[in-house]
Amino acid sequence: MAKIVIIDDEPAMVEVIVTLCREKGHQVFPFNAAQKAVEQMDSIQPHVVIADIRMETMTGFDVLRHVREHLRQTAVILITAYASVETAVEAMKMGAYDYVTKPFKIDELQMTVQRALDYQAALRENVYLRKELKNKYKFENIIGTSRKMQLVYSLINKVADTDSTVLIQGESGTGKELVARGLHFNSNRQHHPFVAINCSALPENLLESELFGHKKGAFTGAVADKRGLFEEANLGTIFLDEVNSMAPQLQTKLLRVLQEREVRRVGDNKSSPVNVRVVGATNEALMPKLKDGTFRED
Repeated sequence: MAKIVIIDDEPAMVEVIVTLCREKGHQVFPFNAAQKAVEQMDSIQPHVVIADIRMETMTGFDVLRHVREHLRQTAVILITAYASVETAVEAMKMGAYDYVTKPFKIDELQMTVQRALDYQAALRENVYLRKELKNKYKFENIIGTSRKMQLVYSLINKVADTDSTVLIQGESGTGKELVARGLHFNSNRQHHPFVAINCSALPENLLESELFGHKKGAFTGAVADKRGLFEEANLGTIFLDEVNSMAPQLQTKLLRVLQEREVRRVGDNKSSPVNVRVVGATNEALMPKLKDGTFRED
């Protein structure tokens, strides 16, 4: 049973909407004054708010603004007798779920309310799943209680909320990907993709296509355009495991991503912008590779 707040300064209209919502088994909180509804909104914690746009002392847009600031998971449906493209655009810009025009059909309003409830339920589930992911990748869940490990946790915490490129060095099996996931799910990119690839698992030509994508016809077997992992990870984080195995030619393309924030697919003559945090990992010291020129210093 959902909790629905109804706000309209026309008592007859409130009565109609109350009846329609109760028919579907919802718990209804009717108000003729928007200010009174807003004052009680936090204690009610409604799933959906239905409000008329034009009211004397406080508009539906004012109600919407309050809900967006204080009850971010509550869906708002605005009702108007003065429908226009400008009204719809303004409502959506401010975060309304939908709007209904007077006079409305019974099933139209009921279906809109149900869609809003489905959307609101999906939002709650999404927040729950992301919270579970963040808890799963809390740094304290990484095994290790020694003083050295505590220093590692402290360093990871400091780096997590920055956009710095990170290189993790450690032997195989020491949890480098777990640290990378911890960095991602504790950063401001946590709501965007985390994409991982082992750079030593593919030959150079396939790795290039996998990372940067390709255009149709770029090589034998390229039968369609393909997005690369950098594009897939846009706004999120890409984890390049065993980055030390990357060939010099690919290192040059990686440097372009880091410096220019853009990628160029294999066979393409133009670049596309990307906003990706890069976390690399290596199971061997890079200094010898820097000295012999097999790994770029920059």
